[in-house]
Amino acid sequence: MAVARERLSTAQATVQPGALLQTIGLTKSFGGLAAVQNIDFHISPGEIVGVIGPNGAGKSTFFNLITGLYKPTRGRILVAGQDVTGKRPDILLRAGVARTFQNIRLFQNMTVLDNVLVGYHTRLKSRLVGDILKLPPTRREEREAERRAFEVLRLFDDRLVPHSYELARNLAYADRRLLEIARALASSPKLLLLDEPTVGMNPAETENAIRIIAKIRSADLAIILIEHKLNVVMGMSNRVVVLDYGEKIAEGTPREVQTNEKVIEAYLGRKAAAQAAAMLDRRDALEEAGQ
Repeated sequence: MAVARERLSTAQATVQPGALLQTIGLTKSFGGLAAVQNIDFHISPGEIVGVIGPNGAGKSTFFNLITGLYKPTRGRILVAGQDVTGKRPDILLRAGVARTFQNIRLFQNMTVLDNVLVGYHTRLKSRLVGDILKLPPTRREEREAERRAFEVLRLFDDRLVPHSYELARNLAYADRRLLEIARALASSPKLLLLDEPTVGMNPAETENAIRIIAKIRSADLAIILIEHKLNVVMGMSNRVVVLDYGEKIAEGTPREVQTNEKVIEAYLGRKAAAQAAAMLDRRDALEEAGQ
């Protein structure tokens, strides 16, 4: 299918002042095939930016590049102005970049609490000797880690706290997806990447997940959201970026994107665009009513 594309010139791209994350000309090729091509992107603290596009558009590859699972073929990745291009995932996690996965990747045979404590592990300072001997500083740090873990679990209302000492595999599907978010939050990220957080959820579970994601949003935490459910993306995002065949074809507010002819042709379709417009009208009405 021939689709018109909008390219931003990498040569003209400059560092965005105040951006928490920025990619410049980000490209990843596999055997000569560009999965992501010349992506210029930025997000500031407190923003939620949705990333949408058809299957195979490069969304997950984009996430994998940002989080260090893939090394870019070319281009740059900046976190808080620091070049982190090609850095390992653990280094990026310590720099404040955390993520969830489309396919749940919990420790199924560990408790809910222990899964969250794994996320907090990057903030611990104890060394092997302290862990073995259980020295007072180590015990204090462990108590603080558990306190922090419960603090994170309480963000999810009563969905996770009552199951703190149960195995993760025994949770309901929607709660396992929430636990992945909780584990990512335990690392105290500055940037949270959510890869289809509501996939497989029914409408009620989706609404609950939307409410919780809105709740965890803060002035400092930025969120990049990949999601196929348009009501989720359009209802939560400050901006939306649209990918197609690895390229960015549009960027703007939800209203601007859902009326963009190139986006409609490549991804939304007329019916979906109309549904997105109706959802935005509903969101605006609720905001005006002060709800």
